Amino acid sequence: MTPTPTSLAAQDRAAEAGALPRPQPIGALPLPAGYLLIPADPELDTVRAELVAGRLPASWPAALEPLQLALAGETDAALAAVSGDAPIARINRFVLDGGPDAWADLADLEGELGAHVQLVAYSLGLTDDVPSDAGLDGEFAAMALTAQAAAATETGDLHAAVRASEAAVAAARPVSGALTAQLLGGLAEARVNAGAAPATVVTLFDEAVRLLQHTDLTVGRAELFLAKGLTLHAAGDGNPGALLGAVEAYQAALGLISADSAPELFAMCHANLASAYLTLPMTQASDQLRVGVAVQSLRHTLSVFTPESHPEQWASAQLNLANALVYMPSAKQGDNLVEAVELYEAVLATRDADTDPLGYARVAANQGNALAHLGIFGQAKGRLHEARFLFEEHGDLASVATVRSVLDEIAKETSAASRNTTTNHALPPRPGTNPDGSPATRYPTEER
Repeated sequence: MTPTPTSLAAQDRAAEAGALPRPQPIGALPLPAGYLLIPADPELDTVRAELVAGRLPASWPAALEPLQLALAGETDAALAAVSGDAPIARINRFVLDGGPDAWADLADLEGELGAHVQLVAYSLGLTDDVPSDAGLDGEFAAMALTAQAAAATETGDLHAAVRASEAAVAAARPVSGALTAQLLGGLAEARVNAGAAPATVVTLFDEAVRLLQHTDLTVGRAELFLAKGLTLHAAGDGNPGALLGAVEAYQAALGLISADSAPELFAMCHANLASAYLTLPMTQASDQLRVGVAVQSLRHTLSVFTPESHPEQWASAQLNLANALVYMPSAKQGDNLVEAVELYEAVLATRDADTDPLGYARVAANQGNALAHLGIFGQAKGRLHEARFLFEEHGDLASVATVRSVLDEIAKETSAASRNTTTNHALPPRPGTNPDGSPATRYPTEER
């Protein structure tokens, strides 16, 4: 629906007079679109209400072209599409431009518009003055309180962050379920940061994903599932039920997105899904199938993360994939071990034994173990001795003991070979059980 010149003129006059239709979809949509304001125009009221609810129009009005382009990630085109000198147009240019000159041009605005300008300036790092919620209500109060929660978190006042987050949720509830959902996720994280048990805040995530169920905010819903999974994952030490809950949350997130629609989120979900699968206890033979699923998830992760784009996440996924390949049951175990050695080598090429000695040592130890399983004992011992030296130098005695046990087994194997004898267990048994049948550590050294 294209506004007529008359409606545009009326819109500008209303905006100049300070009129602002409420509620606005701020905070409900992804940024920067989530900071754009919709001007006063009866022809836009229905679309505005749908956007507040998190639903996108099948046909966009021409007047909302900047918002449509911003949601598509075309920020420069969105900025070029903003026209007019009305306050809302100037604010929207500031949101998309983000420069101090555009901010200075809005210094005369007061009330809700002035408060929104202050919020955007604070979010962009143009000012350290935390937005106030004084005199505000609904979505404008909720967004100011969210900024206060973020500021309190930065200063370490975690209980103040919880109080501000709770107030933000309360302000948002009457006006927008989509905004409330986003803020419930923030409240859950604030409570965990303040010391709440992760499992006690899961209901907040559950409510949040329900509120987004009938919206078009699928990426936002996937982000909430990921946050829920991470929360349960953190509670999973010694709690298989929490880990299984995390797995379900990661899988729910992956059911909403793809590598094309949200590549980084897709990769993060797969990385954490693999981690959860590899952390779950393995008590029976069928549990080993989870290792194969984890391997596939890690390959999905590495299809997105590269050493250049996400160096830390790439290294973590690379190492977890290598570790999983070493111990994954397979008819092609030799091929898996060779790939694992190559994966370790790629990570070693990005690490410095001088600046990150323990990180380097952990990778070297794992590669040495894989080489030993391949029977390449000379190279294996070289890596293992290198790792042991670094572990000893930096006081990691537990890792020293682990490396020594692998070196001892190599010595037994080579001694047996020299006597033309065979042994049943040339190297430590693969994880899952110790020789006495008790559970064993999965990897010779863990990446931290």
